[in-house]
Amino acid sequence: MRPLSRPGKKAPLWLLVMITISGTLAMHMFVPALPAVGRDFGASIAAMQLTISVYILGLAGGQLVYGPLSDALGRRPLLIVGLGLYVVAGLAAAVSTNVHTLVTARLFQALGGCAGLVLGRAIVRDTASAGEAVRDLALLNLVMMIGPGLAPLMGSLLVVGLGWRSIFVALAALGAVTFLFSWRLLPETGRPTGRLKAGTLLRDYRALLRSPSFVGFAIGGGCTTTSIYAFIAAAPFIISTQLHRPLPEVGLYLGLLMMGMALGNAITRYLASSVALERLLVTASGVSVLSALALLAVVLLGDMTVVDAIGLMFLFAVGAGAASPAALTKALGVDTRLVGSAAGLYGFTQMAVGALCTSLVGIGQGPALAAAAILTAAAVLGQAGFWVALRCGGAMPGLPGQPGVSCAEAS
Repeated sequence: MRPLSRPGKKAPLWLLVMITISGTLAMHMFVPALPAVGRDFGASIAAMQLTISVYILGLAGGQLVYGPLSDALGRRPLLIVGLGLYVVAGLAAAVSTNVHTLVTARLFQALGGCAGLVLGRAIVRDTASAGEAVRDLALLNLVMMIGPGLAPLMGSLLVVGLGWRSIFVALAALGAVTFLFSWRLLPETGRPTGRLKAGTLLRDYRALLRSPSFVGFAIGGGCTTTSIYAFIAAAPFIISTQLHRPLPEVGLYLGLLMMGMALGNAITRYLASSVALERLLVTASGVSVLSALALLAVVLLGDMTVVDAIGLMFLFAVGAGAASPAALTKALGVDTRLVGSAAGLYGFTQMAVGALCTSLVGIGQGPALAAAAILTAAAVLGQAGFWVALRCGGAMPGLPGQPGVSCAEAS
């Protein structure tokens, strides 16, 4: 197997953090502003949640493109283009005059921001051995969670103090700073082939989708991690409307959930060298399943409090955070020749699951019940995905030089 990196090609971790948080930060900071924007534009709850689900879909679709393009053309040029688009779209969102313009701007903001998500992960995998990758990704995720963890609170303060448009001005400014640092300091960590053919792209994705192991890790990772977006999108209405708490508390509680995910990442980083990733995956996912089931029971009993909702969601977030770097490492390790494509397809699966869960939470008149039911179903499906992936091993049928192994044979 050829080495994954060359000496002197490693990117600074702090820069990778800035690159990676761009995409998710724009989602988390905007969530507390949903009720205020809805009032300004006269839009319904469902229409406002569309600004979140469309953003997540943009994150998902863009990663399908950035991943394989970066394998062919390099990580650095694709990242520079994505950050530039992120800045321009953020400014467009800041001056939008109706919900339709805002949704469109959010879509392009996501298409730019997702470059950091997929390429930040690929750069880590480029410059780390298989043994180091899980620890590097866990550390990256841990630090990355600090920003999005504070983002809802920051968003709440900006809405109250300067209005919701100031959120997009702040995001555009951060994107511009990240663009400049990346332009000056980011090395090319990949091995671009210079060849880009639709047939090759389809073959790579087909090979990944034919791998029960990759599909299981991707679905499991998506259902366990980004299903939490269902609660995040519903939180302003659950906390301020159903539980009658002031708006600034929404940002505080969502920040606690992000801290829970950061704690989960820290646990995985600490245990990765002494506990098998397979055990970490199954155990962490099990914590999320039990937490979601408990939340659903509390909502059905009709006596939910802030402590119930946030306490159980904190446990869910810890499980999701612990499972995330392990699932990602296993998925990207299925075949190191397809790291960019695997990162893109894995990220697409995550964001597609998040978008679906966010869209479904707008169904019905009870956001708390919808969120709890969606989280329960997603957590159970995620656990099942991990079991399938671990049972079927890492077979990648259809790739040259690698024998195909069926699920039955792998088990």
